Amino acid sequence: MNKKTVFHGFGVLCLLLMSAVTLGAVHEVKDGESIQAAVTKAQTGDTIRVFPGTYHETVFIDKDDISLVGVIEDGEWPHLDGEKVLNDAILYSGNGFSVEWFKITQYKGNAIMGQSGNNFSIRNNWVIDTGLYGIFPEFGHNGLIENNILSEIEDAAIYVGMSDYIDVRNNQVFDNVAGIEVENSRHVLVEGNVARNNTGGILVFITPGLPIKSSYDAIIRRNFVTNNNTPNFAIPGSLVAGIPSGTGILVMSGDKVVIEDNIITGNNTGGIIVTSGDFVTEVASDKESDPHSDQVEIRNNIMFDNGNDPDGEMKLLMLSKFSTKGPDILAYQSATQKERGSCISRREAYRSYGLDEWTDCDAPTVRAVDAVVSADDIGTTRQLMTKMLEAPADPRVITADADGAEVVYSGICAGCHAYNVRLIGPPALVIQAQYGDDVQAVADYVANPERRRPDFPSMPPQGHISEEMRLLVAEYMLGLEG
Repeated sequence: MNKKTVFHGFGVLCLLLMSAVTLGAVHEVKDGESIQAAVTKAQTGDTIRVFPGTYHETVFIDKDDISLVGVIEDGEWPHLDGEKVLNDAILYSGNGFSVEWFKITQYKGNAIMGQSGNNFSIRNNWVIDTGLYGIFPEFGHNGLIENNILSEIEDAAIYVGMSDYIDVRNNQVFDNVAGIEVENSRHVLVEGNVARNNTGGILVFITPGLPIKSSYDAIIRRNFVTNNNTPNFAIPGSLVAGIPSGTGILVMSGDKVVIEDNIITGNNTGGIIVTSGDFVTEVASDKESDPHSDQVEIRNNIMFDNGNDPDGEMKLLMLSKFSTKGPDILAYQSATQKERGSCISRREAYRSYGLDEWTDCDAPTVRAVDAVVSADDIGTTRQLMTKMLEAPADPRVITADADGAEVVYSGICAGCHAYNVRLIGPPALVIQAQYGDDVQAVADYVANPERRRPDFPSMPPQGHISEEMRLLVAEYMLGLEG
């Protein structure tokens, strides 16, 4: 292990330890009291300790360096329960936010959503049936998602959206549509997780029509990706509704993705699928987003018993090859092109389709050479400990102008409203057609939405955004161009 790696890991550890030290006041919340009231009283650097009890509320944190810590006593957790009435449990836009040791259930939208906050830590939470997303940092830099347990989510249990320098480690995700999804994000490490009994285990996507146009430098390493055969129960018409049941790991339009040292078994459609943007969506109208998957490396995975009962289009594809069984590894559509720079090690160990033009990761022209790395580790990512930054990212500052409106749109609105692709809500293009230049009407709707389209879920109210900012964001959205 080289010195840079050691000191980088030590620096990240120090940052985490520092975040656990109480620098400000401590506010205690007992059963029957309001967590939001404590947040309102808190100042930068304070800690809010929440004791066991059931809390029916949405907590919004727009202050920096706030720690929200659950206290577990005699096996009892602080429990945020949305009762299928509330949309969101915890929303944060402040920088340096941390949350841990909460049980969160029965919300309609999200358990924990980041809205542009940098330097976050989300650890040791227990999330069940919180609607669309479980843990959803959107448009954030430098974060840790670790040791959480999430189940019964109808989109993605852990959804890293348009974010950079993120570690997703040692979580358990099961019985969801998507277990872990990395969408339009860069510099992400997904390591040591258990993804089982989802529709799709781990996904690396580019969704067209979003402000961030790329998804690259992701490492998917040392995960257990098993039996992800749950029938797809996503909202019909949404992007993830197209993911075939039985998908282990899916790379769709992601670049420079390393899939290494995982155990991938029992996924009925395929263990690893590498494909282009039209695999799930028919829309390819974002000219700034490359729909192809480039420089994907598949190294030293243990794979068996995949492809036993392919789903949907995959079944038709394999039947065209006179097979009723899917592969361990499939490179499909444009992902098979040799100039894309993808490689695989131990090719002969797997049942595969579409890899004829992939190179050998272990070939001398491909393997990286480093004198301080052992022979077994040459060309691997095993020396890298984290994708987080060595020092905290600059705090995100949201100004009351057009630049601030762009940040708020990217951190809140774009998670559901891409420009011309249906995600959870209607595309911005449709909203523009409906409202024209009526900025006030959009701003009013954002604060107090009502369900107008039976084929879309209810929009959560965004009344925590100031009226001035709602107007600025509405103006920004109505002026968007493809």
